[in-house]
Amino acid sequence: QVQLVESGGGLVQPGGSLRLSCAASGSIRIINVQSWYRQAPGKQRELVAHISSAGTFYVDSVKGRFAISKDNAKKTVYLQMSSLKSEDTAVYYCKAQILDRDYRNLEVWGQGTLVTVSS
Repeated sequence: QVQLVESGGGLVQPGGSLRLSCAASGSIRIINVQSWYRQAPGKQRELVAHISSAGTFYVDSVKGRFAISKDNAKKTVYLQMSSLKSEDTAVYYCKAQILDRDYRNLEVWGQGTLVTVSS
């Protein structure tokens, strides 16, 4: 079993910052791609950023404001969010593409963490 646990969400004022974390645990051989998605009320889930050995990707709406990083030793991916706007309000989910110890390719989602940007 592989599990992703997110943390770091909360209430922040416009212009503020938050850092989200997503820790992976379980029967993991390799973590290939780690991603952050978000789903705002009444909207579809959208990709925010991802990171792999090939580099990073950001959706246009967060470029220059968000930064994705990872700590391989801790099996954790981070999303540093700055200059937050009300439109960043959403439930943020992490996703990982993992090769487990039985050599199975898995796509695993976290449970989500709520980010609310409001004054």
